[in-house]
Amino acid sequence: MGYMDLELPPADLTPEEAQRHGFGIYSCRYGNIYTVRQLRQLAEEALGDRTPDEITWKRGDRYCDALRPSVDPVGHNSPDTIRHLRSRHLQKVRRMLETLDVFVFTLGLTEAWQLHKDQTVFPVCPGTEAGVFESLKYGFVNFRYPEIFADLVRFREILKSINGRARMILTVSPVSLAATASGKHILSANTYSKSTLRAVAGDVSEMFSDVAYFPSYEIITGHPMRATFFNSDLRTVSPYGVNYVMNHFFSTINREKTTLADTYDKLGVVCDEDKLAGPGV
Repeated sequence: MGYMDLELPPADLTPEEAQRHGFGIYSCRYGNIYTVRQLRQLAEEALGDRTPDEITWKRGDRYCDALRPSVDPVGHNSPDTIRHLRSRHLQKVRRMLETLDVFVFTLGLTEAWQLHKDQTVFPVCPGTEAGVFESLKYGFVNFRYPEIFADLVRFREILKSINGRARMILTVSPVSLAATASGKHILSANTYSKSTLRAVAGDVSEMFSDVAYFPSYEIITGHPMRATFFNSDLRTVSPYGVNYVMNHFFSTINREKTTLADTYDKLGVVCDEDKLAGPGV
């Protein structure tokens, strides 16, 4: 479908190594973007309208990009290297936003961890994959409907300001929360998160003719499906479920149906949420 891949791996990396370093998973090497606030902040940074106060974390004696730690499994020798690599990454993100035709975004979480100083949102809690958690420095946030709605509308404005022909397709992740810091039972926390994200996606798609909603969430989680599309953990979606959703997606837009189950199995997509799961989880 003309999938954009703007950050290609170095020639000396094997396909397995390239995937482990975050290449070929998304259109740019930004790792997992779970919240709409992350998306908005990345777009603002790519356009030069925002500079995060903290972009480096230590992992042992090495440094990684705090805003995309999953793409740096080995890390680098200095913060300067991280800043240089991030600058190149942001150039690619801007080019993607300026030249894309359709932007597909999956709303995944309402919960996040942010830096108190400037509200920079991270994909994982500091201290899990890298960095050190300090309660006076970082805080938990559970975004509410008005904030998520405003962030998504603002992102669309940013996108349209540099790419007037751009369109958007929104989906909601059917994968339930791995953990919650809200203090609520995980079932209640998950219901709040998914229902809020679904409401935002629906309202924004109704407001703008260039934004569409695709119901992958409903296809996977709907009661008529009887949890058929989940793996035995009843949380992650099976290759069969992914294939079923994508066949519906391609048939909806009058494209040839594509079988993605084998590709999905081999890809082993990196998910930051898995870092929260301990032994036996």
